Amino acid sequence: MDFLSGELIYINKPYGMTSFGALAHVRYVLSRRLHVRRLKMGHAGTLDPLATGVLVLCTGRKTKEIEQLQQHTKEYTATLQLGATTASYDKEHPVDNTYPTGHITPELVQQVLPRFVGQIQQVPPAYSACKIGGDRAYKLKRDGEDVQLAAKTVRVDEIELLWFDQTKMQMQIRVTCGKGTYIRSLARDIGQTLDSGAYLTQLTRTRVGDVSIDDCITMDDLNSWLDEQMDNRT
Repeated sequence: MDFLSGELIYINKPYGMTSFGALAHVRYVLSRRLHVRRLKMGHAGTLDPLATGVLVLCTGRKTKEIEQLQQHTKEYTATLQLGATTASYDKEHPVDNTYPTGHITPELVQQVLPRFVGQIQQVPPAYSACKIGGDRAYKLKRDGEDVQLAAKTVRVDEIELLWFDQTKMQMQIRVTCGKGTYIRSLARDIGQTLDSGAYLTQLTRTRVGDVSIDDCITMDDLNSWLDEQMDNRT
């Protein structure tokens, strides 16, 4: 692989690491191996720190394809905790409100999920990278400012209920969607439509376009994978 000229690298981003942190680590390792000061790199689609899964990294001239890559359909598996909400719509923040769940059944969930398929209006999380007047919403929120984001149109192609635990009031869904869809906001809206609350406890991006999570390398395997690529060049 010619990383200087331009390649796509598929990473399974680990839990707790930012997308930029993953990119920075790979760039540092690659730059040292290639004996360059700073390899040109970018990523095609941010994942939250608490999310795992497919992160597409671009090097060299491939960075020009980032906008095109961001348009690809994405697939996620998401686990929702029903009956409660958090400020970030995931477990990064503590529970701020609780709601009744006794009325929620698998049948009710199956009735509700199709309402979120198609072109839908969605308000992004206040704790997100959306910009307000040039500033990131999450930075404004952490500074104590009131953040109001407008709803935007997003595309959800499919939602499938994978399992539902009525004792723990948890469920897992598979979602295929277009660019700009926030699964955290989808969890919040599903909770509201169930006349309750919901937040994410787990999120994995399993596919970007034709790239599956099975095609990705882990950070632990990065060096051995690079060894193979460098050997193939000689």
